[in-house]
Amino acid sequence: MRTEALDITAFETRHLDGALGLSRAAGWPHRREDWALSLSVSTGVVGLDGDRVVGTALMTPYGEASATINLIIVDQQRRGRGLGRRLTTAALALAGDRACRLVATTDGLPLYEKLGFSATQEIYQHQGFVEVSQPLIGIEWAEAASLPDLAALDGQAYRGDRQALLGQIASNGQFAVLRRTGATAAFAAVRPFGRGQVIGPVVAPDEEIARQLIRFVAASREGQFLRIDVPGDSGLSHWLEGLGFARVGGGMAMTRGESGARQPRTPRTFALASQAFG
Repeated sequence: MRTEALDITAFETRHLDGALGLSRAAGWPHRREDWALSLSVSTGVVGLDGDRVVGTALMTPYGEASATINLIIVDQQRRGRGLGRRLTTAALALAGDRACRLVATTDGLPLYEKLGFSATQEIYQHQGFVEVSQPLIGIEWAEAASLPDLAALDGQAYRGDRQALLGQIASNGQFAVLRRTGATAAFAAVRPFGRGQVIGPVVAPDEEIARQLIRFVAASREGQFLRIDVPGDSGLSHWLEGLGFARVGGGMAMTRGESGARQPRTPRTFALASQAFG
């Protein structure tokens, strides 16, 4: 079948089961609940062959200035026919004038470069079962009332308004926080995802505090399968391997439409919310 014969239409709740089938066929760990969370904070498109979902792409807006393009999947039998480009182009159209980021697979990298994305750094995926001791510094679990403070700190690190995303994470996950003189200085989120739990985002002023937050969260989930995705410049990849988090792959962070060189920031994002969310 020629790709041009396929319909590209809005991603709706009724397409979740079809999207789940695509991600499973691609070997991705996503559950239906993970797809539903993504759709709840995003808009997107699907490629349809009749009623069958054969491609997906989502755009997750973070305020009016930035967004991520994510969950781009094409049915194995329809790859190489331009459907991935059509889906990605449609998702970019949904983003409007927003600067866009994504994490590319090796297969997707050439397409995204043609669409104007530039590589920034590698993302390393780590996962496994780990046993760690609780850190001694004063980290505690946040209460719901802390969400605006967490979102403000995240906004400083990410350069985007992700309060809606953090609210969804809080609905079935937790945030570990470190406070200084009564103010939130750093945090790490953890929530159900895929085979177990995912740690992230982790936002902190420096690498040592990021490590302590990760240790705190990992210790609270002893015996559970954990995943964490970290930027190459975080300095955490080798340390995570030492804790027992095997490095199993990753992707390439890319941007499109961001003005100027990215400058070092404090606080920083030391672990992504996910490869989809950045």
